[in-house]
Amino acid sequence: MILHALLVWLLSALALVVAAYLLPSVEIDSFGTALIAAVLIGLLNATLGFLIRLVAFPITWLLPGLMYLICDAIMIYIVSRFVRGFSVKNFTAAFLCALVVAVVNVLLSYIV
Repeated sequence: MILHALLVWLLSALALVVAAYLLPSVEIDSFGTALIAAVLIGLLNATLGFLIRLVAFPITWLLPGLMYLICDAIMIYIVSRFVRGFSVKNFTAAFLCALVVAVVNVLLSYIV
């Protein structure tokens, strides 16, 4: 259980690094910064993300994938404002980052 949580954390940080590499509007200084950002995104997603998904349930029911990406983009954008060394220029960049992170996480989960 703990090993799985650590693996998900590392894969999420790696996905953030890949997103920063692919998107010029997303910057991460180091892998340590990506680890901190991944933890904060996960914690924020578990608390505030749950509330956003609860409020937006009717829209989530109609467009489930899009609402999850928008919710993840909100979490990424918020965390980028608080973590030094992790910057996202605007909400569009956060949305693209969420999309890249989702794709990389899916690919890495099949590999690992």
